[in-house]
Amino acid sequence: MKALVPLALALLTAPALANAPVDLTALDRAVTTFTGVPIGQPGGAAAPLDRRLRLARCPAEPLLSWHGTRREAVQLRCPVAGGWTLYVPVMGSGAGLAQPLLVQRGDAVSIVVAGEGFALSQPGEALEGGAGGAWIKVRGLAPKAPVLRGRVLRPGVVGVELP
Repeated sequence: MKALVPLALALLTAPALANAPVDLTALDRAVTTFTGVPIGQPGGAAAPLDRRLRLARCPAEPLLSWHGTRREAVQLRCPVAGGWTLYVPVMGSGAGLAQPLLVQRGDAVSIVVAGEGFALSQPGEALEGGAGGAWIKVRGLAPKAPVLRGRVLRPGVVGVELP
């Protein structure tokens, strides 16, 4: 009987741990790593996340991406059905600090898809301009090629993620 008490307590606390809120300090660190700039510095998060936030724990690793053509914010997203999305404003984002465009609309680009142990590329055309890290629309050169969204990796190279 004594052996069942710890088991019962573990079973009762497991749902509470699963529903524990997300560690906001860890999300702040993730944003700092993503931007490469400390919080409060130009190009970094304008401020730490509001500690009053109570986000459900995400069963998957949160995804980070730039939001806006001028990188006005970092988007944090829990990539599961019903997951949360946050936008963290970036300090000093504005016309004066806009990143130079690495790809212009109409440029010939290499569309790259890479995964574990492989990389494929094909020629394409940029349908939008973008700075490094920006998400833009591209299309392969084949007739009736679909429009894809890819991230500008460097001048003339756009990376597309696998679904």
